[in-house]
Amino acid sequence: MAILERNQTRRDPAQGSPPAPAIAIASVVLSMALVAVGNGLMFAYIPVRLGAEGFDPTWAGLIVTGLSAGGLAGCILTGPLVRRVGHARAFMVLSALIVLSNAAVGAGPHPLSWIAARALYGFAICGLFIVAQSWLNDVIANTIRGRVMAFFYVAYVAGLGVGYSTLALIDIRAADAPLVGIAFTALSILPVGLTRLAQPPPPQAASVVLGRAWRISPVGVAGMLAVGGLSMTISGFAPIHATAKGYSQADVALLLSAMPIGTLILQIPLGWISDRTDRRFVLVAASALAMVAGLFALGFDGGALTALVVIYVVWAGASESIYSLASAHAADRAGKDDMVALSSSLLFAWSLSGFIVPGIVTGLSAVYGTQAFIHVAIVIATVFCLFVLWRVVAMSPVPAAETGNFAPMSAQAPLPVELAFAPEEQRGRSDDPHSIGYRSRL
Repeated sequence: MAILERNQTRRDPAQGSPPAPAIAIASVVLSMALVAVGNGLMFAYIPVRLGAEGFDPTWAGLIVTGLSAGGLAGCILTGPLVRRVGHARAFMVLSALIVLSNAAVGAGPHPLSWIAARALYGFAICGLFIVAQSWLNDVIANTIRGRVMAFFYVAYVAGLGVGYSTLALIDIRAADAPLVGIAFTALSILPVGLTRLAQPPPPQAASVVLGRAWRISPVGVAGMLAVGGLSMTISGFAPIHATAKGYSQADVALLLSAMPIGTLILQIPLGWISDRTDRRFVLVAASALAMVAGLFALGFDGGALTALVVIYVVWAGASESIYSLASAHAADRAGKDDMVALSSSLLFAWSLSGFIVPGIVTGLSAVYGTQAFIHVAIVIATVFCLFVLWRVVAMSPVPAAETGNFAPMSAQAPLPVELAFAPEEQRGRSDDPHSIGYRSRL
């Protein structure tokens, strides 16, 4: 997914300010990677533990829905928190909420309390992304921005993979997983607590204007709506379904830890192609691949683990690629004055879909079984593919000279709401195409 860069002039080394030290930048990246390890483990642990305790899979689905609801609240409420206490303190507060969430899960398998705990986690993790990304975007120089942010996303996705794989090493009936999650989250506070990285100025409220974003890029908004549902459905319900089908704890850990590989591998060639052609063609290909992979997941459901791992790697990678491609396409069609509102609106659309779709899947699972998530994901990918095909026919592409560049990103590490700059500063930006905010850069 393309980073929607801010449109305002920033403190920049080229303008005489010293660059942020690499070790200071790395502190934020390291903190989020450590958070990811604990998060990945908890994502895998909860459905497996509930299955081992004999709870109906619907409870695990409700927990995913609760997490998504918390994320939607985090999208809205993180701005006021950061305005009140600043980026560093907000990061620590949100990390403390994740610790509390994991502690509540560690108290024992009580589904109602787990729903509340994971809603708290959803709020906190969405807030952490907003804080971390807006902080990095403020202090890094234009010349290295793309590399730093790409490294940020790779580090987080790799941390998730490590966390997923850790499930195979723990006692599922003990509180080992929540304790490990607490430990990694506590460790994540240390780099930020000790960092010398300068904090951005107090942020102003970010605007969410879905109607305006739709007028700028229907495909971009539709892509966020599609991938919000796809990402939360596949990542949230794959371990629930695998546990319900009788796969072992180690099997579930292997399946989940392999899925981020597809996210990292597929986006590079798809992004390279999208920089050289109409991105909508690549979005059609990615959504069609997600649809076909879903059909294979349905056909091989309950079969050999090796085949399922390959299918889910492709399925997750194709679905996550829609996130980066749709964001880049939206940025290509946006003017400089639109970037801030567009970024906020895309994040809100992603969060809204990530809340609504898991709730629908949970209801369908109660009636048709946990396999319902595969059917829902296939429908979402198909509808989005057809919509983009219609837009290809109806609208001309963006001229190649006006498009930005692509770099791999993940729906597991969503776009930040533009928190760091006041509206009056947005009017003082440069028209240099190499400055921040002139289209999309990665």
